[in-house]
Amino acid sequence: MLFVEYPKCSTCQKAKKWLDARQVTYEDRHIKEKNPSAGELKKWHAASGLPLKRFFNTSGMLYKEKGLKDLLPTMSEEEQYQLLATDGMLVKRPILVGDGYVLVGFKEKEWEERLGKQP
Repeated sequence: MLFVEYPKCSTCQKAKKWLDARQVTYEDRHIKEKNPSAGELKKWHAASGLPLKRFFNTSGMLYKEKGLKDLLPTMSEEEQYQLLATDGMLVKRPILVGDGYVLVGFKEKEWEERLGKQP
């Protein structure tokens, strides 16, 4: 399992604590140091079943600075993957990549349903 996070993000810290409490083994990846590639994002998007917009960190400063709220609807999916791959701070986090599934953001109920591990 791959856990993609930004260590200073409080939601990521909560998610990590949640995984550790359930003794879930994962590989940790710092999103700013090793940003997901467009190819990875494309695969994760397909496995997640979520709209691509959910992969954007819509509350981030960079998202707002670039005016992406208005720009995204005019972009193709390929352009959006390329944009996400330019900076980890544009990507919603944490991302948990497991065998056949991808969870974006930390919603405890969603993670519990997927992983089925009680503390």
